[in-house]
Amino acid sequence: QVQLVESGGGLVQAGGSLRLSCAASRRTFSTYAMGWFRQAPGKEREFVAAISRSGRNIFYADSVKGRFTISRDNAKNTVSLQMNSLKPEDTANYYCAADEKGLATPDHREYDYWGQGTQVTVSS
Repeated sequence: QVQLVESGGGLVQAGGSLRLSCAASRRTFSTYAMGWFRQAPGKEREFVAAISRSGRNIFYADSVKGRFTISRDNAKNTVSLQMNSLKPEDTANYYCAADEKGLATPDHREYDYWGQGTQVTVSS
């Protein structure tokens, strides 16, 4: 089992930037594909980005492509999400998730472990 702890959320004006981080508890972090998802009040959980075990394969939702960058540091057991050009519609609780199968899929049902989330609020 792996524990995930997100940080870096906050309040930012539209056009601004935030960097989210997710720290994993296990040394076997490199065996997990990692994903970022978000959920706004009254809406379903939405895929944001995913990264493979090695970091070679990366996927983004169309809504964030060109603005967000996912990365991982297997030596530090962390995955990050750099968010630029933020929009009010990016407002949500952001979660990182770990997938034991290493699929790096946009399907949240494939992820085995989840963090508690960090709130991102973008004001217009």
